[in-house]
Amino acid sequence: MEETDEIFNSWFDSRTEFNSELLHQICHLIHVMENREPANPEMKLDQVTSDPRKPRILLAASGSVAAIKFANLCHCFCEWAEVKAVATKASLHFIDRPSLPKDVTLYTDEDEWSTWNKIGDGVLHIELRKWADIMVIAPLSANTLGKIAGGLCDNLLTCIVRAWDYSKPMFIAPAMNTFMWNNPFTERHLMVVDELGISLIPPVTKRLACGDYGNGAMAEPSLIFSTVRLFFETLVRSSAGNS
Repeated sequence: MEETDEIFNSWFDSRTEFNSELLHQICHLIHVMENREPANPEMKLDQVTSDPRKPRILLAASGSVAAIKFANLCHCFCEWAEVKAVATKASLHFIDRPSLPKDVTLYTDEDEWSTWNKIGDGVLHIELRKWADIMVIAPLSANTLGKIAGGLCDNLLTCIVRAWDYSKPMFIAPAMNTFMWNNPFTERHLMVVDELGISLIPPVTKRLACGDYGNGAMAEPSLIFSTVRLFFETLVRSSAGNS
């Protein structure tokens, strides 16, 4: 843990947007991931962290105005990782598809069964779950949060979540109106996803797209990227130190 603390301190010094609570959340997540038994007993955590290839990041967007930043989020990750993207039907109202990185494939609900013709063909939500090292849902709308907490899987994104191997990390970055964020259901839903091992990148307080001022805006793409990269690189170092 001393090495982990040193890594945190170096990142904290150079990235003032990080707060201590978020850093402690990452520290806790690393501890949980290192001690969690994989759902697939044949898969070990160090198979991911010691692999010389780039990390594989599955980015997903649900129906929030903050999805206008999704292309920016994809660009943030692309230089560091292999990226694939998933978008709900509602999020497509806000995503500027021509602005997405050219090497990032965007999957939608229509793609779920388009490549499936017979028994034995790959199922997209399973293939994406197998491919990814980490999943990041940003933005996460109140509606999709409720679906995940209730175990619903009525689109590509929520099918991936329902089929997820929770020995691998998943991050969520909610985005919603302040009153939606403060709604008692939100707290209940967050407690459920926390029990699953899903990590929260909290929203921030600012003037929202609807004109209200308050908490509920999605964290900036640069902060989401820094959080995930910090987690992954710290986990790699921690795993190497324990080997």
